[in-house]
Amino acid sequence: MVATGRVPNTSAMGLEDMGIETFRGFVSVNEKMQVLTKSEDGEIVPNLYCIGDANGKMMLAHAASAQGISAVENICGREHVVDHDAIPAACFTHPEIAMVGPTEEQAIERAEKEGWALGKSQGNFRANSKALAEGEGNGIAKVLYNKDTGKVVAVHIIGIHAADLIQECSNAVAAGTTVQELSMMVHTHPTLCEVLDEAFKGAVGMSAH
Repeated sequence: MVATGRVPNTSAMGLEDMGIETFRGFVSVNEKMQVLTKSEDGEIVPNLYCIGDANGKMMLAHAASAQGISAVENICGREHVVDHDAIPAACFTHPEIAMVGPTEEQAIERAEKEGWALGKSQGNFRANSKALAEGEGNGIAKVLYNKDTGKVVAVHIIGIHAADLIQECSNAVAAGTTVQELSMMVHTHPTLCEVLDEAFKGAVGMSAH
């Protein structure tokens, strides 16, 4: 694997002439995608928005699309903020890797800083009949959640079709759905999403079987 990295194509846009400072080429924006003159205590540049890779918030195509929609909403006077914690990401490797929300280390740090307890539950592909039928029994789904509220904080999946499975988890994060609610939702059998059902049930002390 060769990872060469990416850089924003902002050097020839005349941003400096408008008093806009960039960091490694990235344009600073606020939560409404409005351009700021600098990252620290920057002022809003009127009528100028920046979305996608150029702002460096989350360098994914679907994140850029969400930011673009949000920017237009704000331009039209309908206030909107993108919840980047609810945007899923995926690596199309073998096995696939997908996640939504912070890493476990970031979640631990956030819980300590904000004063709540972090819970963790896991489901395994080796116990999933569909995965075994596909010859893909290796993999896990890890759910991180707030023990105090039950809300899902993050989900990390490694295994077959992880990129497809993560969407249910992204929706849960976006909607503030709790593990208690998710544990009682019925998942089709036999399907890969039962790996998540196992993790959700495990979070509340239940067994999937």
